[in-house]
Amino acid sequence: MTSPERFDELSAGLADGVRAHPDLVGLVLLGSASDDARDRRDEWSDHDFFALTAAGRGPEVRPDLSWLPDQDRLVLTAREGEIGFVAVYDDGHVFEFAFSDAAELEGARAGDATVLVDDEAGTTARLLGESRARAAGDDRFDPVNDTRLVLVKLLIGVGRVRRGEVLNGNSFIRQWAVQLLVRAIRGRFAAASTPLRDTIDPMRRFERDFPTWGADIAASLDLPIEETAFELYRLTRRILEPGWDAFPSTAADVVAMRLGWS
Repeated sequence: MTSPERFDELSAGLADGVRAHPDLVGLVLLGSASDDARDRRDEWSDHDFFALTAAGRGPEVRPDLSWLPDQDRLVLTAREGEIGFVAVYDDGHVFEFAFSDAAELEGARAGDATVLVDDEAGTTARLLGESRARAAGDDRFDPVNDTRLVLVKLLIGVGRVRRGEVLNGNSFIRQWAVQLLVRAIRGRFAAASTPLRDTIDPMRRFERDFPTWGADIAASLDLPIEETAFELYRLTRRILEPGWDAFPSTAADVVAMRLGWS
């Protein structure tokens, strides 16, 4: 478990490392690592952040992670895509971060965030403002379309499983159908989503806003794969269909017929 003191020390160490590096110009702490959301931190909280390089310097600077604090305690670093990185310390604490210039983060999204380091032009603050605006735009759902897609993913996923493509079928059922069902619920019952929600990932803290439905969906994932699919289908109809004329009831009946679900 990372103590509050250790967490703050790592934040300060990050800021010091960015300030000392000639090609780094900005640092934004995201999510529970930020000052805005420090009251959400618990033993599983990690450091999410953007580390900004000078314009055009990303490709050359990225191989060097010597600016990360406590180098002697790092046990693992890895890349996720071109600009994403992770680092793990000997106490299990995790850094997840994008390491790039502002142009490479053009499509980034951010919610709770704190700028710790910026250049004189305000590059980091400007990036954060644009990222927050994109996240706010994404925090809207189309429950009609998302519900239709739940049914499609379940139909395709069960078909893949029955064909013998169990790994692929699992991704359709336990990943895509679940994510879309969560989105559909958040869209259908938008007033029930509290300010604690994550404006970037609708799955985050879903159980806090919808504790009963969250528990039901989670329990369905412990079942064998076809039973999981059937239970997700039943939950989709039980939660979303009553009193909602836009629910695709005919399509849901067709999916059940095709899969032999009575």
